[in-house]
Amino acid sequence: QVQLVESGGGLVQSGGSLRLSCTASGFTSSTYAMNWYRQGPGMEREWIATITSDGETMYTDSVKGRFTISGDSAGNTALLQMKSLKSVDTAVYICNIRGAGWSRAYWGQGTQVTVST
Repeated sequence: QVQLVESGGGLVQSGGSLRLSCTASGFTSSTYAMNWYRQGPGMEREWIATITSDGETMYTDSVKGRFTISGDSAGNTALLQMKSLKSVDTAVYICNIRGAGWSRAYWGQGTQVTVST
């Protein structure tokens, strides 16, 4: 059973930084992508960043230059370093993983990020 656990959320002032972590377990695929999404109050879920097993990274425009996604040496953790946070970044941040040939992605529970003005 694939499981993901996110951590690192919290309350931060506008302009501050946070680092989120997402650790996946229970999978064996060597080709996969780990993704971060977020869902703000009253908003739809929004994709924000991806890291592939090859180390390729992608970002949505609204976080480019402020957020950095990276992986760890074990290859099962996706870190999201967020800086210059704004109130519009307030959301539940959720990660998922999908391997090559998988019929579905697996999702974590999410971690709340609140940016105060």
